[in-house]
Amino acid sequence: MDGRDQMETPRGRVLIIAGSDSGGGAGIQADVKTVTALGGFAMTAVTAITAQNTLGVQGIWPVSPEAVSAQIKSVLDDLGADAVKTGMLGSARLVERVGEKLDAQARDLLRIVDPVMVATSGDRLVDEAAVSALAALLIPGAAVVTPNAPEAEILTGRVVDSVDGQRRAAERLLELGAQGALVKGGHIEGDSLTDVLQTTQGEWIFEASRIDSRATHGTGCTLASGLATRLALGDRIEVAVEAARSYLRGAIAHAMDLGRGRGPVNHGWPMRHGLRD
Repeated sequence: MDGRDQMETPRGRVLIIAGSDSGGGAGIQADVKTVTALGGFAMTAVTAITAQNTLGVQGIWPVSPEAVSAQIKSVLDDLGADAVKTGMLGSARLVERVGEKLDAQARDLLRIVDPVMVATSGDRLVDEAAVSALAALLIPGAAVVTPNAPEAEILTGRVVDSVDGQRRAAERLLELGAQGALVKGGHIEGDSLTDVLQTTQGEWIFEASRIDSRATHGTGCTLASGLATRLALGDRIEVAVEAARSYLRGAIAHAMDLGRGRGPVNHGWPMRHGLRD
């Protein structure tokens, strides 16, 4: 039985295909925490082991494409999934193998593509060939792609330094075959933070004041996983984006003072403060 056989009733099952973060703030650790906090069930296929903390990435050890493929197959053969969320995919060969596996076994599942390219610390996580493979193999057919402004510029070749730039990049991602694109504005200067969502059905603009905090490690992973969870539970995409943003803002606002660099958000904040805090 594969993932497609268990799709009749959304149950919040999210298969995460991404790298590990030893510091616990980003990557698969952030993904699992987020999915769990929002009421979903997280499963994983680990693509890389990293040594990292709030100060940066000290080392990356890729997992073989064969091992990643086997993890995906193992999960979908038994547990199934309602959505697949991809994160760090460090090589073109790995992107190709993941794309092949998803086409073969999870073609009908919602696919949320977080094009992780650069860590919050500025460390580069993927090579140029992987970026090209991502655009060619995983973006087409994706339910939603979630780049930040620098990632959107790399993927689309368009300047993303304003809401208009975000809109143009989102349009280009739809032209590349995505069903939806959420171009995030956290890297764009200004007192407010604006995210632009475009789908084949319309456009939504999400705006909020910035939260003054150094706890920004893992924000991209957290937002994408929150979005994946709510979609896997059956939400409409604009509702899912709003819910994921609200969860992330709470995680930033309630962050603990950890590390000497860009600290992690507090993924467990709803357990103490409640989702409506």
